[in-house]
Amino acid sequence: MPSTVTALSTPQASAAFETIELERRDLRADDVRIDISYAGVCHSDIHQARDEWGQGIFPMTPGHEILGTVAEVGSDVTDHAVGDRVGVGCFVDSCLDCDACRDGEEQFCSKGVVQTYSSEGYDGEVTHGGYSTQVVVRDHFVVRIPDSVDDADLPGVAPLLCAGITTYAPLKRYGVTEGSKVGIIGMGGLGHVAVKIAAALGAEVSVLSRTDAKEADGKEFGATSYHATEDESVFDDLAGTFDLILNTVGDAVDLDAFLGTLGRGGTMVNLGAPSESLDVGAFSLLTMRRSVAGSMVGGLPQTQEMLDFCAEHGITATVEVISADQVDEYYDKVVDGDVRYRAVIDVSTLGQSSQESGHHG
Repeated sequence: MPSTVTALSTPQASAAFETIELERRDLRADDVRIDISYAGVCHSDIHQARDEWGQGIFPMTPGHEILGTVAEVGSDVTDHAVGDRVGVGCFVDSCLDCDACRDGEEQFCSKGVVQTYSSEGYDGEVTHGGYSTQVVVRDHFVVRIPDSVDDADLPGVAPLLCAGITTYAPLKRYGVTEGSKVGIIGMGGLGHVAVKIAAALGAEVSVLSRTDAKEADGKEFGATSYHATEDESVFDDLAGTFDLILNTVGDAVDLDAFLGTLGRGGTMVNLGAPSESLDVGAFSLLTMRRSVAGSMVGGLPQTQEMLDFCAEHGITATVEVISADQVDEYYDKVVDGDVRYRAVIDVSTLGQSSQESGHHG
């Protein structure tokens, strides 16, 4: 029999969250049942729950930054055992047979990767995410939380399952290492993690933010310099500086201005997904052989590699831990840029009355 779990669900686009009972499937031979401890709030959850990208499937239980403990495993599962601390990121199934899947890039599965929520699985069932007390996931899509991570730091690990891998993947792909000069546009939920990881890789990291409001935090996270881009002279000062720029903001930015800060052969990688088209002048690219690229999370092998790297370097996201009844309020706070720097739901509060939220650095 399927199991019934408590979950937060939004019945239609932009509606308030409701506490509901959700059915999770019976365990298949290669499934893992996870008792969820924490679920991160990603900005893409908000886009989905408000149907700003279209094609959302309602009622919807969001959440693709899932952290918990294995409660039960299917008969064929050998990599995970009851009691293990594990995580689940942005997707929960793929064909595992196409070129992309065989290369460990399941996010580009030619059959179509199955997202953790608001996605139709290969069996026709709609997926529901981590804003719930339990989830059942195919074992291949479950990652291990390194033993060296302290339980107290687990809330800050949850966002690594999206923000961590989304920033780690391009930093590795473009060979960031000791002495690389990296610019990070925006220092929100994605950007602050990018600063920490790039610094741990040995890069000289510069934050490019509209204002200098977060400068002290940026330096604490490992940035060597911080520039407020509302002062347009910054673009002249930084001309030809960077090897790589990660654009972590979800709104359109002046690509030509930022491209001018790249050195010869430099690349600007877009991680955000603004609804507007990206405009770029040809001479911004032709000059100095610059490139504009995109990157979307990473596959399962690299997600595990990222978690191991972050554990080794003591990297977690900087989070505000909230209770389940604060999710609607925090959606607005995330949109307003009023969260330092990620909100994470303490799932033990699901179905309980209002509790005070904690704060973790």
